[in-house]
Amino acid sequence: MRIGIAGITGRVGQLLIEEVRAAGATVAGGTTRAPEQATGLAAEVPLFTSMSALAEKCDVVIDFTHADTVVSSARALVGTGVAWVLGTTGLSAEQLGALQEASGHMTVVHAANFSPGVTLVQRLARMMGQALPAETYDAEIVEMHHRQKVDAPSGTALAIGQAVALGRGVALEDVRESGRDGLTGPRQMGAIGFAALRGGQIVGEHDVLFTSADEQITLSHRSFNRRIYATGAVRAALWTKGREAGLYNMEDVLGLPLL
Repeated sequence: MRIGIAGITGRVGQLLIEEVRAAGATVAGGTTRAPEQATGLAAEVPLFTSMSALAEKCDVVIDFTHADTVVSSARALVGTGVAWVLGTTGLSAEQLGALQEASGHMTVVHAANFSPGVTLVQRLARMMGQALPAETYDAEIVEMHHRQKVDAPSGTALAIGQAVALGRGVALEDVRESGRDGLTGPRQMGAIGFAALRGGQIVGEHDVLFTSADEQITLSHRSFNRRIYATGAVRAALWTKGREAGLYNMEDVLGLPLL
């Protein structure tokens, strides 16, 4: 299988090259804005400055680039027969629309986090959101990442919150509470709270807490190495072979039954 990597010169791009080769697949090339500045493993593979050029050389593209590229990438890939594994978070309504539109013509796997462990945490968070009434169980999500991270809450934290909201049958934007400070008043019933911590070089930590007056249940996930994201993305890329057009996620890749 020929796998292309968007943003191949980035930190995750280098790991993806290693994981693609470890899986026995071929690194068909990657995109970068400055091919002449490529170093390390990225300098050893074909480099392109456009998604359309990369699509001509591969069967699937793994894409961890910025949300701003999603619309243009969708347009470049539709009609090429190439599958798209997208790990970009923080998508706007327009970008989500472009993704949905593209999935009507091609195989798309979109996930905020490609870790199998995080995928299972999301699944369990949804089940707990459904089973534990919002009137008696307060849902809070705490995440911590390295000091260089620029967005908060993390895309993974929001995806977990979305899973809780889905289980409760509500829209996350209607019940989300983030970054409480000052005289906020009592906690709103049914709220899904978020707290973001930053420090050091922590890869990623996420805790989901359901707390009532009588008990607390906590789901925790710790990432020790960014490689887990690359490994999961390559697994998703290999999974796309022979799939029909549609929008899939990591639960589909792991073969989890529908809820």
